[in-house]
Amino acid sequence: MAINEIFNTGNQIDATLASVASGDPVVVGQIPGLALNATDTNGKVTVKTDGVATFSVKGIDGGGNSAVAVGDILYYVNADTPKISKKNTGVRFGYALETVASAGTSTIRVKIGY
Repeated sequence: MAINEIFNTGNQIDATLASVASGDPVVVGQIPGLALNATDTNGKVTVKTDGVATFSVKGIDGGGNSAVAVGDILYYVNADTPKISKKNTGVRFGYALETVASAGTSTIRVKIGY
C-alpha cells in the first residue's frame, strides 16, 4: 500500500448530510450513493458510492411521464419525491436494472454510479 493511500477500494465516504435515514439515496456534491446509516449526532453519514440497491423510482423525465427501461440513466433530484427518476436536471445517479411504468412509481434495483 502506498503511504498516501487512504482506502484500498474507496467505495465509502463520510459526509455531512442532514436528516438522512439508512438506505436513503444521497448525493455528496456530484457523487451518488447509498446512506449506510442515519445522520448521527455530529451530522455525519457513511455513504457507499457503488453497488446495487433498491430505491423508489418515478417513471418521469424532464418532458413529463416516461417509462423507465432496464439500462436507463437515472438522476437524483432533491426537490422531488421520490428523488430518483429520468429527469436529467438532477445529479446523475446510476442505471435502472428493472422497469417502471410511465407515470408510475416502483421500488427497483439501481446500479449506483456510472
